[in-house]
Amino acid sequence: MQPPTDKPIEQLPLTNLRGVGPALLEKLNALGINTVLDLLFHLPLRYQDRTRLTPIGGLRHGADVVIEGVIAGSAVMFGKRRSLLVKVQDGTGLTNLRFFHFSSAQKSALTTGARIRCFGEARWGKGGLELNHPEYQILQQSEPLPLSAHLTPVYPATEGLQQTRLRKLLEQVLEKLQTTGALPDYLPAALTRQERFIPLLAALRLLHQPPPDISLQDLEHGQHPAQVRLVFEELLANYLSLRRLRDEAQSQAAPALKNIGALQKRLLASLPFALTAAQLRVNREIARDLAKPLPMLRLVQGDVGSGKTLVAVLAALQAVENGFQAALMAPTEILAEQHFLNLDQWLAPLGVELGFLSGKIKGKKRQQVLQDLASGHIQVMVGTHALFQEEVQFHKLALVVVDEQHRFGVHQRLSLREKGKQDGSWPHQLIMTATPIPRTLTMSAYADLDCSIIDELPPGRTPVNTVLISAQRRGEVVERISTACNQGRQAYWVCTLIEESETLQCQAAEATFADLQQALPEVRIGLIHGRMKPKDKADLMAAFKAGALQLLVATTVIEVGVDVPNASVMVIENPERLGLSQLHQLRGRVGRGSQESHCLLLYQNPLSEAGKLRLGIMRESNDGFFIAEKDLEIRGPGEILGTRQTGLMMFRIADLTRDSYLQPKVKLWAEKIRAQQPELVEPLIKRWLANAEQYGNV
Repeated sequence: MQPPTDKPIEQLPLTNLRGVGPALLEKLNALGINTVLDLLFHLPLRYQDRTRLTPIGGLRHGADVVIEGVIAGSAVMFGKRRSLLVKVQDGTGLTNLRFFHFSSAQKSALTTGARIRCFGEARWGKGGLELNHPEYQILQQSEPLPLSAHLTPVYPATEGLQQTRLRKLLEQVLEKLQTTGALPDYLPAALTRQERFIPLLAALRLLHQPPPDISLQDLEHGQHPAQVRLVFEELLANYLSLRRLRDEAQSQAAPALKNIGALQKRLLASLPFALTAAQLRVNREIARDLAKPLPMLRLVQGDVGSGKTLVAVLAALQAVENGFQAALMAPTEILAEQHFLNLDQWLAPLGVELGFLSGKIKGKKRQQVLQDLASGHIQVMVGTHALFQEEVQFHKLALVVVDEQHRFGVHQRLSLREKGKQDGSWPHQLIMTATPIPRTLTMSAYADLDCSIIDELPPGRTPVNTVLISAQRRGEVVERISTACNQGRQAYWVCTLIEESETLQCQAAEATFADLQQALPEVRIGLIHGRMKPKDKADLMAAFKAGALQLLVATTVIEVGVDVPNASVMVIENPERLGLSQLHQLRGRVGRGSQESHCLLLYQNPLSEAGKLRLGIMRESNDGFFIAEKDLEIRGPGEILGTRQTGLMMFRIADLTRDSYLQPKVKLWAEKIRAQQPELVEPLIKRWLANAEQYGNV
């Protein structure tokens, strides 16, 4: 028996619950449950209705049911798989229970004449409707067993942790709350009143033990008032934590970089085009931030081809003119190399020393780069995640530019920021993304950042015409490529794998390259994929850019950063395998010149409903923000922000797509709390985001 405790539930360890020993503790910890409070906020995924008996004669296929009856016989059946078949009847009909995994003890307990109650899903089997592996209890004839008084919760679980165990633990927690009632509610009374929220404890109790007459539809859609109340509090805690991290960043020092502008003027004068109004606006916003003695934290969003890289280079020049270094980090080798080539063209004539580092640069060459960086000889450093490594030391790093930020893990981004810390001063940060992030997501995921949007494409750009073509019409597509190349234009053919794979029916790049060489002997074709050596990739891209190659067969390595204005046709094989944002990125490789451009989506039949929906959206729109909104609806925020890897937004109950309508109110109340009741900020963050603090410095 556990010793009594007077501690509030927020401070109780899990070992205070009956039956929690080291083995169970480890399994709970694996689910992120470290305290009794964590357990209380571990909410059900769905519910089962075990509050009423269903007559066997009334069973329907696919329905979860509780049945009760007498065992009329059992036998071990032999077929493809051995199974134990138990016949149960209740006066209205007869059904089978089937067990594929069973012990001899189980077999002997399920004897003819025993009374049994089962819960499971009724499905069609050989002899009619049956329940496979139902949960069951053998009933004592003398005392009837009461049915459940509330819906049965189904919790997120892990291997070796049964639902029954989780339910019993939560019953204990709710009992403790019944006796102590000690769970403080941190939402201001005015907020609870105005939004008509039910009390915290009532909301939690209702979600763990819903009454039988509750609307299951509301629960399934996250619309029950108990859920909305908790979702609001979680979004509020998330927003407050990001705002607090922003406050902390603003309390730190950063080098104030004067906007001298001489190098910027020389660069702009050398370009064959003028900046768009949107680029000029964003450039001014960044220059103002850099001139302050506080670390800049700015997110620059811009559609494919809107000119984000040039804006980042202008910021880097501001750092260089003040005697500091800048670093530009990209998620892939090919994108980092592309940035390096672009920057070299722009910066070499200005006498700015540029460096490049990736995991493939080794030996003496690597040592030389590291030495030049540490001495300050290299002024602007371009690289992949190799820039994070311990041996990489900067001389005076004042600006960190991260391209496609969401592809990096949180800890990686943190360590690059740490490299710039010198004498209590931190570097400025500029984050760029060509994946437009819907406004509601920006509000919740990047509330600690200032946001700039380059919402204008350079003049002369023509929208890309997108066409859906079945793979059965491949011959017509090859013919179209031939025509385009004969007319002096260039084309891409994108495949989604490198090697042949029967399981994924994808035409792999190497096989496609060979096929196209045979089909188009007059066309100069190149092949590029991620496993090639950096020099070979760079040479190939240079040849394509110069027009020496007419058709480039590639994997999705060309998704971002490649700029060939003469390329006007893109074929994407198996587009149904890619997300909308990635398809939009790929399509953005064409339409960079003034001639009409086409993107041919070569799909495999039959297309799923989701596939049809996605490809239909691509055909209808060239607007990155519209596509991002649709991508968010279809795939959810974890995919778009890449937080599956980073763990940035592991919400317990909130769903950013479903609950986006709450964000404006969340923001409003969060700012009120910060101004009028700042003592509530810490407890709210601690309750919902115990491990979130490290993310804000990113």
